[in-house]
Amino acid sequence: MTLRIGNLRLAGRVLLAPMAGVTDTPFRTLCREFGAALTCGEMLSADQSLWHTSKSQRRMAASDNDTGIRAVQLAGSDPLQLAAAARAQVDQGAQLIDLNLGCPVKKVCDRWCGSALLEDEPLVGRLLDALVRAVAVPVTVKIRTGPDPLRRNAVRVAQLAEQSGVAAIAIHGRTRAERFSGQAEYATIAAVKSMVDIPVIANGDITTPQQARAVLMATGADAVMIGRAALGTPWIFRDVNAFLDSSQFAPRLLRASMATIILRHLESLYAFYGEYTGVRMARKHLVRYCEHHADAGAMRGALLAAEDTASQFATAQRAFGDWSAAAAA
Repeated sequence: MTLRIGNLRLAGRVLLAPMAGVTDTPFRTLCREFGAALTCGEMLSADQSLWHTSKSQRRMAASDNDTGIRAVQLAGSDPLQLAAAARAQVDQGAQLIDLNLGCPVKKVCDRWCGSALLEDEPLVGRLLDALVRAVAVPVTVKIRTGPDPLRRNAVRVAQLAEQSGVAAIAIHGRTRAERFSGQAEYATIAAVKSMVDIPVIANGDITTPQQARAVLMATGADAVMIGRAALGTPWIFRDVNAFLDSSQFAPRLLRASMATIILRHLESLYAFYGEYTGVRMARKHLVRYCEHHADAGAMRGALLAAEDTASQFATAQRAFGDWSAAAAA
């Protein structure tokens, strides 16, 4: 099945959640190869005076070989600043603008950005109005269910978004106060879906194909968004798509195929970030790959200790490359 967000048609209902420090160009490209219908760039400040930094430049980078929809997520609390940033990004090729009202990280919320803004519904309305008026491409928003369990206001925020002309809303089933603790709650997402006509995308604790289908059925959502569960298993999109489409599980990847994917991921990180940063960015992904493959975990320390790309890659070849092609995951 397909999903429409404004004038964009997505070839599927399983999306990658934007995650700062993780969903960079190499990872987004990999997830799209496995069937993520939409991937979004890492959170970018609406303050254009910060865009000259190497971190922001990488977050704005678009691969010449990247044929996916270019979606940019902005964070900010000033309507004029957000509008200007959105126009600048569209001028650089963005095809979709997403507003981050979901990040619960303290340093983001302390700047009155991310999920902190859920406490000020009138401001949220002004921000969304400004973004929709500023650009001709679809505007989406990602939120949490509210500031805390006693103030779940996702329905009102979603109605504001729809009134502003927002094309779709993604909802993480936790409040800002809950961060990533406990279990995601889907009743609020179902309530939002019953009250708005724009596409609703459910997010939070979707870790298996069965869970993806269960969340879609429980909420009536139009799509699901997968975040942390994709770390170490970017092929989860392949698995979820197969199950949603046919109620059948996709054939398990051979472990040798997984090894090839991991090594190719490392190569793309080295090419994108260069020697020094590439090694360090690769570490966070290698930790996740090791978590999912116990027999590689014994080399976790050596993988993290490597100080250059050559030694790190060689260690990864030893850790993952000796897997039997006949063995299933």
